[in-house]
Amino acid sequence: MVIIQSRRLSLFGHIARMDDDADAKMILTAPPSEDWRRPPGRPCTKLLNTIQRDLRTHNLTLNEVVNLAQNRPLWRVMVSYSSTHA
Repeated sequence: MVIIQSRRLSLFGHIARMDDDADAKMILTAPPSEDWRRPPGRPCTKLLNTIQRDLRTHNLTLNEVVNLAQNRPLWRVMVSYSSTHA
């Protein structure tokens, strides 16, 4: 579970460092359209909700982490430290 959390946070850091007009970042941050519904049987959890749950273990908010992820070496240390010291 710790390895999955570490890789999820690593991917989030990669996406957070992208330009604001990058497709991956727009998909992650854009709300779904009004008429969109999740198909039956699919989980209600969104990726951002999962990342926020992971960040609660580090006592960080999403806004803090977006700023923290801009410093790539520091972000790598945080993600690797969390995977070894859970």
